[in-house]
Amino acid sequence: MNTITLTLPDKVELDEKETVKFLAAKLYESGKLSLGQASELAGYSKVAFSEILGDYKVALINYPVSDIISDAARI
Repeated sequence: MNTITLTLPDKVELDEKETVKFLAAKLYESGKLSLGQASELAGYSKVAFSEILGDYKVALINYPVSDIISDAARI
């Protein structure tokens, strides 16, 4: 596992736990992490993390529109 260290200005007030949840949600959204990996990074069960995704406007089912259209055309 990699470790990332960020140096931010003092006026930026970030809660470490909140920042990790946000990062996990966005990495899941971008397809960099699976739901299991993202939930583990954030320190939650898959079910709990699935509910947290909505707080960051991240869809649980991340299926591109182009794939939906392609799948529908095959039916």
